[in-house]
Amino acid sequence: MTSRFIKLTSTFLALALVLALAAASISCGEEGNASDKIGVAVTILPQAEFAESIGGDRINVTVMVPPGTSPHTTELTPSQMTEVAKARMYAKVGSGVEFELAYMDKIKDVNKNMLIVDCSEGIELIGSVDPDEPGDDPHIWLSPANAEIMVQNICAGLVQIDPNNKTYYERNRDTYLEKLDSLDEEIKVKLENVQNRAFIVFHPSWGYFARDYNLEQIPIEIGGKEPSAQDVSQIIEEAKSRNIKIIFASPQFNPQMAEVIAHEIGGNVVSIDQLAKDYISNLQIVSNEMVEAME
Repeated sequence: MTSRFIKLTSTFLALALVLALAAASISCGEEGNASDKIGVAVTILPQAEFAESIGGDRINVTVMVPPGTSPHTTELTPSQMTEVAKARMYAKVGSGVEFELAYMDKIKDVNKNMLIVDCSEGIELIGSVDPDEPGDDPHIWLSPANAEIMVQNICAGLVQIDPNNKTYYERNRDTYLEKLDSLDEEIKVKLENVQNRAFIVFHPSWGYFARDYNLEQIPIEIGGKEPSAQDVSQIIEEAKSRNIKIIFASPQFNPQMAEVIAHEIGGNVVSIDQLAKDYISNLQIVSNEMVEAME
């Protein structure tokens, strides 16, 4: 009885050992496949498109501010920290985005060997139009000209951590830069003959876009807060005096106040997304909406 028990136990142990080794082998195989790609973390979705356009299938991108959320309110999660710990590069916006101001030190601490790329390097920052938020406007990516600089900075970072694939990255970079050049020219042509060059937007994120294309941004939100009754009254009067019929809102923010103002001026609310991943297509849509609103 004892001998039979020992034999059965040995058999079960041997089987368990085989299964454990098989699982470990599969796990290592999966990790090996994942490790073939370079981990790159970015703050916002447009940066993900920039990085993926350059890195192609050689990188795996993690986005800190996921779709439908705002860098003004998003919090860092444990799962994101796990991904950052495995990344070899973090491309930060670098212009004062609230998420980065709150969490960049923690992100650096979790992976001290990770290369930090500042996408704002080489970009001329402009002042915020929000009197309650003095300093620089952080929304640099909403200018195709700025996006070109951001793309170049990301490419330089990838070359630094993976110099063997420099030619691959630079070829992809140049292809994407040509698309951004075409986008910039397309928007200029669309907007050059627009007469009414002011637009009202809920969140003041379009300052660089307005600068590049000679437009005037009139924000509803002040200092990240809902406007007062007096502010709303002033915006309504300004919209009426300038014959503005479209109020732009973003999917990351509650459109209720924009809808109130639109109702008072006999206009409509149109959603434009400052954080869409499909960068080129999104700015084509935005410029089309602005042309229609300003005609």
